[in-house]
Amino acid sequence: MNTTRRRLLVLFMTLFCLTPTAHATALDTFPLPAHVVRVGIVPQGAPSELFLKWQPVLAWLSKASGITLEFITAPDVPTFEDRLAQGEYDIAYMNPYHFVYFNEQGKYHAFVRNQDQRIYGIVVVRNDSKVQVLKDLNGEIIAFPTPAAFAATIIVENELQRQHIFFKEDIVKSHNSVYRNVAMGLTVAGGGIPRTLKMIDPDIQNKLRILWQSPPYTPHAMATRTNFDSQVRDKIFQAMQAMNQSEEGRALLQEVRFKGFEPAKDSDWDDIRALGIKVKVGTHDVQKHSN
Repeated sequence: MNTTRRRLLVLFMTLFCLTPTAHATALDTFPLPAHVVRVGIVPQGAPSELFLKWQPVLAWLSKASGITLEFITAPDVPTFEDRLAQGEYDIAYMNPYHFVYFNEQGKYHAFVRNQDQRIYGIVVVRNDSKVQVLKDLNGEIIAFPTPAAFAATIIVENELQRQHIFFKEDIVKSHNSVYRNVAMGLTVAGGGIPRTLKMIDPDIQNKLRILWQSPPYTPHAMATRTNFDSQVRDKIFQAMQAMNQSEEGRALLQEVRFKGFEPAKDSDWDDIRALGIKVKVGTHDVQKHSN
């Protein structure tokens, strides 16, 4: 492990182990610049790995904007959802369904999204699996990251139900865990997305193949709290545009599978709204249905 990676991991463990209250106390004890923006990243993988990939991006934006962007995630997606509900993140990178859900509650508004990208749900199986089509999964156990994972769970389950395929759902809390479970033969198949499959350890990735892929949808949103300072927002956006034009910046963005930052508006996710899907979000139970 190189020195930079080691230092980042030590910093991550120091911050991640703090409770929200202890974190706030630490900020009071060690004063930071006037503007500290808490950036919440949906925990689709191991928090330490997310930190290693996202912290350099946020550090670049911090330097370019003059505003400190602080990486924050959560131990699992339900906790992340609860923190979104409480408005704990100033900026949050969330899946399409999360955005629609919290936007309709008036908590977050669209800021940017991954440039020229769409999101797809996929079903993966082992390379040596005899499963060739979705109907071969009838009666099997299928791994999913969380109930509200838009493409990896919601879209995949809707397709399975549309084809009248009976299956048992195994919620394993993260995309990484889905892929590892399938690779190890603990489940026959699992739901995911192409981006997280490409980010998993190559040893795991090489044991898997994509069985099915969904139609495209508007991807994850990077959104700001409703009452977020507009001047701070503008400065960060200007830094994002500068990052798009920087060779160094684009290299860092590739580590989080971003082509670049593209301005977004709330209506960009109308294709998700049109699905009429309602699922459990955090501790909030709502009935699931699909148009």
